[in-house]
Amino acid sequence: MKITRMICGLLTSAVLIAGQVSAISAGASDSIAHDPSRDVQTEGVGNPFNYGDRNTPENASIEEIRAINHEMTTQEVKYALYKEIDEHWDLLRVRLGQPDREKVYALFLGIGTRESTLGSGQFGADLETAYSQGFAESSAHAYGTLQTAVTAFANAGHDYMPEDNVPEMYQYDLTKENFYDAIISNHMGIRKILHFVEIAINNDGLTGYQVVRGALKGHNTGWVTYTPENEGYYKDYPDEIIALAAWYYEEGHLYDNQFTWTNAEAANQYRQGNPWDWWGGVEPSMAEITSGQSDPVEGDVNADGTFNVADVVAMQGFILSMNSLADWSVGDLDGSDDITVLDLALMRQLLVKQGLV
Repeated sequence: MKITRMICGLLTSAVLIAGQVSAISAGASDSIAHDPSRDVQTEGVGNPFNYGDRNTPENASIEEIRAINHEMTTQEVKYALYKEIDEHWDLLRVRLGQPDREKVYALFLGIGTRESTLGSGQFGADLETAYSQGFAESSAHAYGTLQTAVTAFANAGHDYMPEDNVPEMYQYDLTKENFYDAIISNHMGIRKILHFVEIAINNDGLTGYQVVRGALKGHNTGWVTYTPENEGYYKDYPDEIIALAAWYYEEGHLYDNQFTWTNAEAANQYRQGNPWDWWGGVEPSMAEITSGQSDPVEGDVNADGTFNVADVVAMQGFILSMNSLADWSVGDLDGSDDITVLDLALMRQLLVKQGLV
């Protein structure tokens, strides 16, 4: 889909500052960005930062894309993960076997911490590793909060193992524009975890929390198979992730700018005994996903379930580069696969036709 919009200029990249201190606050505000009266378990957080299918304009340069990602606060990095989790909640709830949405939020914060420390208030979602050989020349070449490797994408080339076993989630082609976009990177990172969940259940016969534990091992090593003789695989990665996740969940840091990091003393109590106990008696499943959600509403670009004046305002702000759209597809009213002022005019006509103005 082509999106026509203005680019308001580059955001200035922050300087990466070395060093870490105890679980600190990064960024300006620790206030909850979403409406605290929302029932998060059933509604999610509601995408308060108005992220779209991309974090950046589709026609932006790689430098512009990375600069925008670089300026994200830790809180924004967190909510960018939640946006993708909420959009695929029914799938995640079944595949992970975890009915508590906030525990799933915490799980992915744990992954983001183990891989990138959620930007540490220094580089947002703009972290790249294993790129020295050139773009996509290494299977370990990864980017973003979850350090999503090029192997997660379609048409990645080489002899990478195809990750075509998650039909419920769209698989983006490997292009630089897709690889370096923070939202797409999150989408593909979540999809990659579910790729290994399917292998853990169907190929390795894992059950309970061992499914997620094995999938995290797969995300790190490429192999899900349970290997008790190599406990380091678990202690240093999946078990560390779930301990870090418990810190965010139990200490109340899901929605603020605070973060921790790998092996931080702040999470020591969550490493004791079986660190997965707090995750609960989960039953991951490959059962068919039934969303229960109604069909998209024409013109409902802010995805609140209703078409009204607020959607026209959102569309106008998008065209003026003031915001993103929660669902662009229902705003493409002229069927051109391109969001323009013509769609805005048609939305206004639709308001009149439906008697909403």
